[in-house]
Amino acid sequence: MADKDAKTLPRREFLKAAGITGAAAGAAVALSSNDAKAATPESGQKSGYQETKHVMKYYELARF
Repeated sequence: MADKDAKTLPRREFLKAAGITGAAAGAAVALSSNDAKAATPESGQKSGYQETKHVMKYYELARF
């Protein structure tokens, strides 16, 4: 019985440390003073679907 307790104790300590580390990382992110900005292209265009030349070429080749 003592052998079983000796094996489970390190696992419990690991899980406890993992939980504390996760909470500390979350707190560090929440308290950071850096303001996150959304990534926007230099050209000022919005991201998303754009019909470029290569997209139009794909549509042309994909027609049945």
